[in-house]
Amino acid sequence: MSNTPINSTNTNDVSMFDSVLARLDEAAKLMNLSPEVSEVLRSPVKQIKVSLPVSMDNGKIQVFKGYRTVHSTHLGPSKGGIRYAMDVNADEVMALAAWMSFKCAVANLPYGGAKGGIKCDPRSMSVGELERLSRAYAQSMKDVFGVNKDIPAPDMGTSGREMAWILDELNKVTGEDSPGIITGKPIALGGSLGRDAATGRGVMVNTFAALKKMNLDPKNVTAVVQGFGNVGSHAARLLSEKGIKIVGIGDHTASFYNENGIDIAAALAYAEKNNRILKGFNGATEIKSSELLICKCDVLVPAALQNVINEENAHKIQAKLIVEGANGPTMPKADTILNDKNIICVPDILANSGGVTVSYFEWVQNKAGYYWTEEEVNTKHDFKMEIAFEAVWNNVAKYKTSMRIAAYITALQKLEQGVKLKGAY
Repeated sequence: MSNTPINSTNTNDVSMFDSVLARLDEAAKLMNLSPEVSEVLRSPVKQIKVSLPVSMDNGKIQVFKGYRTVHSTHLGPSKGGIRYAMDVNADEVMALAAWMSFKCAVANLPYGGAKGGIKCDPRSMSVGELERLSRAYAQSMKDVFGVNKDIPAPDMGTSGREMAWILDELNKVTGEDSPGIITGKPIALGGSLGRDAATGRGVMVNTFAALKKMNLDPKNVTAVVQGFGNVGSHAARLLSEKGIKIVGIGDHTASFYNENGIDIAAALAYAEKNNRILKGFNGATEIKSSELLICKCDVLVPAALQNVINEENAHKIQAKLIVEGANGPTMPKADTILNDKNIICVPDILANSGGVTVSYFEWVQNKAGYYWTEEEVNTKHDFKMEIAFEAVWNNVAKYKTSMRIAAYITALQKLEQGVKLKGAY
């Protein structure tokens, strides 16, 4: 299998899962986690790899590789997204599944962690091909997924559309109408109001919580958001609506900077009409993508790919606060540089846990058959995010460590209880 992380620079020998274990080990040492519990959490519960033969529009059959890793079920059924991307591999899925375990524990959700994916290029596939691929994946995972076993959701390259296909296929297999078997669904099929914006909203809530601790007035704060997909676009919109000046934005096609501020509503409207990409936007000066992360700003939100903050650019970052909208955007060696520069980093397992929090709300609503208003969802989301932030912030002071390691400690404190109370044999 390939262990090459997405968008890595001179890091071809770095395993994403090894990065997870490095942080787990550092947190475990600080909190004196028992070696037995640490050993349990270093190994996923289950790893599945499948071959998916799919009839393509040209009449030929193409075989795709599919993955699902369940890292932990110590706190409840496993939860985690499904991504469609050419970079999907066993190591990546394993790392993301472990992050989901920690993320759910930090957010105090009754879930373990899982992740899945299919190695494919969804942009080059027709709607029909994507539907057949999604249904084939659902069939292959019929014994893995379950409303009280393993609950998938959208991730990179997927959306409510793919979740609807997978839900329908799973319901055909079981003969039941069980909407809670998957989250991130369209509203008409039992999805939750507020789910689309939830991860970006979590970034916003964590940003404001951190700024309050730093005694910074949001009205005098500037921000750069790297990534303009679901997470980045909602984060930029919400931060802007709350009074923060967005001076930089970018996606995989183009990056832009304007020290006087970018009209985010205009950028959103442009992307909506332009196949959801920013290339050609004229509301700011176009810059190199490599320059976006190191632009002058107070808050940096990496909301695109893994491993974009590395040894080569970490020392050039000018932000005072980093809030990770993406999974794994900062490499371990870059963490050391950021810490030395006294840059506060709200880590991914805390900052972007808003998505799984509202996925949990969706699951609860599906089970109850009673649905909340968007205002109720947002209020409950913000409350849980603020509690999670405070728990991590308190562990920063208690253990005299970074926000990232404090978040891992917060998660491990919860997971340790699950491992010990359930026991082993």
